[in-house]
Amino acid sequence: MKKIKLATVWLDGCAGCHMSLLDIDAGILTVAQKADIVYGPLVDAQEFPDEVDVTLVEGAVSSQEDLHKIQKIRQCTRTLVSLGDCAVTGNVPAMRNTIPVPKLLQRIYVEGVQENKSVPVDRVPPLLKQARPLRDYVKVDLHVPGCPPSAQAILAVVSDLLDGRNPEANAKLKFG
Repeated sequence: MKKIKLATVWLDGCAGCHMSLLDIDAGILTVAQKADIVYGPLVDAQEFPDEVDVTLVEGAVSSQEDLHKIQKIRQCTRTLVSLGDCAVTGNVPAMRNTIPVPKLLQRIYVEGVQENKSVPVDRVPPLLKQARPLRDYVKVDLHVPGCPPSAQAILAVVSDLLDGRNPEANAKLKFG
C-alpha cells in the first residue's frame, strides 16, 4: 500500500495546533503506518515538496512570506486543511488588524523597548495590511476549528483522510 504524503505548516500562530498534533500520543503510530511526513517543523525538509496529498496549516496569513508560502502549498497539495482558529478565522493574529502596520511596528520596536529603538528591516518579512484566514487567499478543503483543536479531533480528521474518507469535521467541531 502506497503511503500518503502528509505535511504540516506553521504560519502566524502560536504552535498550539502542532502541540495538539503531538498530543495524539499512540495515534502517531497509526499515522506513521499510513503516511510519510514530508514537511513540517519536525522534518528536515527545507523546501515544500511538489506533490503532497494532505497539508495541515496552522496560523493566519500575516506577511508577504506567509502569502507566498500558502500559495505554493495550495499549488502542491491535493487536500488543504485549515488547522485551528487562527487558520480558520484569523483569531489572535488578526487582533492587530485595526492598527496600521507602520504604527504597529513603531509601537513594538521603538516605543516598546529600552535599547536599539528601530524598526528592523533585515530578517523580518514585510507584514500584510491585515492578518487573514487561509480561505481569504486560497481554496481550503477542510476546516478544523479550535484553539487549539483537541488531539482527538485532529487524529479523527487525519485518520479519515488517511483512510480515504471525507471527514465531516465542520459539523462535529466547535470554535474556541
